[in-house]
Amino acid sequence: MAEKEPSNIAQQKSDVESTTMHSEELRPKKSMKCLAYVAAFAVFLTVIIILFSLTIMRVRDPKHRLSSIGVEGITFNSSTASPSFSMRFDAAVAVKNTNFGQFKFDNSTIKLAYKGTNVGEAIIAKAQARARSTKRIEVLVGVSSNNVSSNSALASDINTGILTLTSHVRLDGKVHLLKIFKTKKSPEMNCTININLVDKVIQDWHCN
Repeated sequence: MAEKEPSNIAQQKSDVESTTMHSEELRPKKSMKCLAYVAAFAVFLTVIIILFSLTIMRVRDPKHRLSSIGVEGITFNSSTASPSFSMRFDAAVAVKNTNFGQFKFDNSTIKLAYKGTNVGEAIIAKAQARARSTKRIEVLVGVSSNNVSSNSALASDINTGILTLTSHVRLDGKVHLLKIFKTKKSPEMNCTININLVDKVIQDWHCN
């Protein structure tokens, strides 16, 4: 029995050395795995930040358009001596906000003109378009040719039966993101409106 003890001790020593070598071989593999996980997480985080910047944090210009317009109370005089016109517009302005934050804008003015001369205007009260939504605003505008020069081409335009007016509106405001970031935006809209004086209706309109 005493002769077997050195052999047992040698075997145990060999087992310990084998275990130690195996553990040492595993350490680099574990380190590499940890590094791989950290790198993967860093890439994932980078992608999320980029997507967040390109979608949530990207501020676009709110858009507004003349969604509907009606006219009433049309009167006109086509005489060469004193041509004139007057009418009332009932319009709806749609403010489309595609951002992920609300768009708050100040009081503004919608102006109508005949060949560059102001013939009517109305106040658009300050309001806000919520995130990714459209705000509809009703506007009433009285229009008359009182400011139009008497030597203009108004008489001949009225005699054609179609009167062309232009409108302009600019909304000065800010897009609010996460209640922290504020970005100034001032979208503008210019429209051309053709009024049929004979039928007393809006013939057509287009905006840009």
